[in-house]
Amino acid sequence: MNNSSQESYKVHAAGMNGRKITASWLFVLPLLLLLTACASLQTGEPADVIHEGVHSGGSAIVFSESGNFAASGGWEGTVRLWQLPAGDEVLHWQAHADSVNGIAFVDDDRQIITAGFDGVLARRAIDGHLLERITTPAPITHMVADAQADRLLTGHNDGTVRLWQASDFALISEVSAHRGAVKAVAIAPGAGSFASSAADGTVVLWDGADRLTPLETPPADAWTLAFSPDGRVLTGGSWFRLFRWDLASGIMTTIPTEHHGIIKSIEYTDNGNTLATISRQTDSAVYFMDPISGAVTRRFQRHDLCGGDLSVSPQGRYLATTSDDASVRFWVLDGAGEQRR
Repeated sequence: MNNSSQESYKVHAAGMNGRKITASWLFVLPLLLLLTACASLQTGEPADVIHEGVHSGGSAIVFSESGNFAASGGWEGTVRLWQLPAGDEVLHWQAHADSVNGIAFVDDDRQIITAGFDGVLARRAIDGHLLERITTPAPITHMVADAQADRLLTGHNDGTVRLWQASDFALISEVSAHRGAVKAVAIAPGAGSFASSAADGTVVLWDGADRLTPLETPPADAWTLAFSPDGRVLTGGSWFRLFRWDLASGIMTTIPTEHHGIIKSIEYTDNGNTLATISRQTDSAVYFMDPISGAVTRRFQRHDLCGGDLSVSPQGRYLATTSDDASVRFWVLDGAGEQRR
């Protein structure tokens, strides 16, 4: 794995039927657990399209605003463009020297912005032609965009969060929001506020200027963040659980889920009535769930290895996922829900 994908695994040896495990077992057992930690049975609705081996490991995937295209990125720095509904690959390019940690379609889907752990922000035309490239002061660990508001938000390995104009990479503002590496960033509807979480356990709201508002610290790191479509709630994902912050009261609620690992990526769909989730680190499940109760409402085929990222098309027509198993998968969601923000 590359720097942005390294995660610690802990294996505890225990006795078998009251007997101690031999030294050879103590060597072999951790290796077996590492190899199978994310492997899961193939359950749930099967994917309509599966592309195997397209990345060394999948780290990012997103749909265009029209839903006619999707783009995926991997640990090796490659970006691949896919066309819907068939899910065929259109083209690919080497975008970064390290993991792709964010992709966004802008300019009415005519351009694609990518961010990498190499610290680079790059803009390309939909045909792959490089238009602009800048190097930021620190490795980028996550990036999201609001194309309509012309805003781009990046989180960095040094705990810094930066706000950019999406149209020209002009830096609007930056803040040292955390003492640990940023794990996730999110933009509220209308780009009126921003959120970030980090490896130091903190979660903060930011107004894009000078004001940082710490939120109640969750019991475990938030690996992913998403604002509800009405902007009243911030949701995060962690080991087994969701965290739900009511932004008016500041109260945080912990929601148990059926995931058996880190909830790595979440996204609101169906006008905020549904939360799409994917997990990793001893799990690779893909669910639709109730965002308040955490109850699973729809199950999709698990990946062969740890889940990496997921996206639902803006009109709710398609679901896409990528994973450590190097695949990209697409589902056609019959009876698709209302438009996502």
